Amino acid sequence: MNQQIAGLQRPTTERAFTVLLSPTRRGARLARLLAVAHLDLWGLPSAAAAHIVAELAANAAVHGRVPGRDFQLAVAVREDTVLRIELTDTKGDCLPVASVPGEHAESGRGLLIVEALSDRWGVTSGPVPRKTVWAELDLVP
Repeated sequence: MNQQIAGLQRPTTERAFTVLLSPTRRGARLARLLAVAHLDLWGLPSAAAAHIVAELAANAAVHGRVPGRDFQLAVAVREDTVLRIELTDTKGDCLPVASVPGEHAESGRGLLIVEALSDRWGVTSGPVPRKTVWAELDLVP
C-alpha cells in the first residue's frame, strides 16, 4: 500500500527560500547576499536577480519601513522554469509606481530597473497592512 501511494506522488522541483529582515540598509544588503547565495547553490544565474532583489529590498527599507516591523524576502523556483522574487513589507498604503524621474533626480529609477530586468513584475495588496512587490524571471528562453 505504501509503495502504491509513493508511486502516485510526483516529485517536486520547486525550490524556495524565505527570510525576515530588518528594514534597514543592512537588511537590504543582506537580502541581496542571501538571494545570490541561494541561487548559486541551486546552480542558477544570479546577476539579474541580484539587481532586482537589491532594488526591491531598498524600496522596502526606505519606502515600506514601519518601525518595529520587518520585511520578508521570498525567492522561489517553480517547475525549473520561473524564478519568482517577492518582497513583502507592512506599509500597504504606499504602493510603488514605475515612473521616469526628472533629469537631475538622484533617485526614483529602481522600479524601472526591475521592469527592465524582469519578465513580469507587479504588486499584490494584503492582507492589511501588507503589500508584496514581486518580479519573475523566465529561466527557459
